[in-house]
Amino acid sequence: MVLALHALVFVLSDPARASRLLALTGLDADALRAGIDNRAVLGAVLEFLANHQADLLAAATAIDCPPETLVAAWETLR
Repeated sequence: MVLALHALVFVLSDPARASRLLALTGLDADALRAGIDNRAVLGAVLEFLANHQADLLAAATAIDCPPETLVAAWETLR
């Protein structure tokens, strides 16, 4: 889940990407705060990245892990 938290920080660091996350997942800021330790919420963040290759690759670079590791983490949280 630590990897998913790093991914969330990456997503939230860019306002446009953060807005897209909220729009596509149906989450809001309160749900993110309340679900910071919730597997489903963190899984939604990783799914968001996994479904958009450019963001997945950027996140992998930013948090210094292979993109495949992020996708595997998402699959684990599903």
